[in-house]
Amino acid sequence: MPSATLKPAEVAASFVQAAVAKHRDRYDAVLIKAFAAGVMLSMGGLLSVIVGGGSATLTQENPGIAKALSGFVFPCGLVMIVLQGLELLTSNMMSFPMAIMKRQVPWWSLPLNWFIVFWGNLAGSLFFGALLVKYSGILSAAPYPAYIQALAVKKAVDPQWHQIFLRGIGCNWLVCVAVWQAAGAKDTVSKIFGIWIPIWLFVAAGFDHIVANMFSLPLGIMFGSALTTSEYISKSLFASFFGNIVGALFVGVPAAYYLLPDYGAGGLEAAEAGGASNSADSSPTPEKAHTSSDDFTNTKNK
Repeated sequence: MPSATLKPAEVAASFVQAAVAKHRDRYDAVLIKAFAAGVMLSMGGLLSVIVGGGSATLTQENPGIAKALSGFVFPCGLVMIVLQGLELLTSNMMSFPMAIMKRQVPWWSLPLNWFIVFWGNLAGSLFFGALLVKYSGILSAAPYPAYIQALAVKKAVDPQWHQIFLRGIGCNWLVCVAVWQAAGAKDTVSKIFGIWIPIWLFVAAGFDHIVANMFSLPLGIMFGSALTTSEYISKSLFASFFGNIVGALFVGVPAAYYLLPDYGAGGLEAAEAGGASNSADSSPTPEKAHTSSDDFTNTKNK
């Protein structure tokens, strides 16, 4: 009976191949997919706000359950991103360092991809927050405006810079585990479950995700929160960005080191020539787990 999941080395190889595919993708396509990912993740954020903001009594009487319920609904955003093959900055923070370690893509592909995806995610998040939430009026009635204002203060005004940074580490560690588990699953239901639990955990715990905050914190500013734009950028945006990078490295770097020790000699030249290394001598497992990037359509654009 065939296995329902990929082996860990095969999952690691799939992320390296995904980075090669992203390196070769058109810049406009990457930007469009990043914009859509910002919208999708904001949809999950909206549902989390609806549940959390509408549970004022429960929050006062049992805040743990209220946090768990608000966190439980958020993962639908990442599920849509993964199943549609979109571009999310935080998962690229794992795949590109892995590919660079294995010399499959040039170093400059990392900042270039992150730059494009960052602005695409930000544009999608602001588009959804401004047009489809604030100006549509769907959260204009109490208790939501006060909840959105308070959430922005709680996430970006009250904590210190280093606290947001540390929360960013915990967040993207869990996000990358979720994406890893989704990549290892071969059927859609298993992918959804693989994503859901780690994302539920990070939201309920109150960790900081740079792209999720691109929706919730500017939305708080739009609703008149005490948080200012300059404070959001200098404090929350940068702290969560660097924290998310560290969290991703905690997952991707060790995996590339111990799962792919002999992966892809000469792969950089192959990537620059328009293809990924598929040498039998560079296979990460005895079963020769290397496959073309087309075999990993479920992971190449996460």
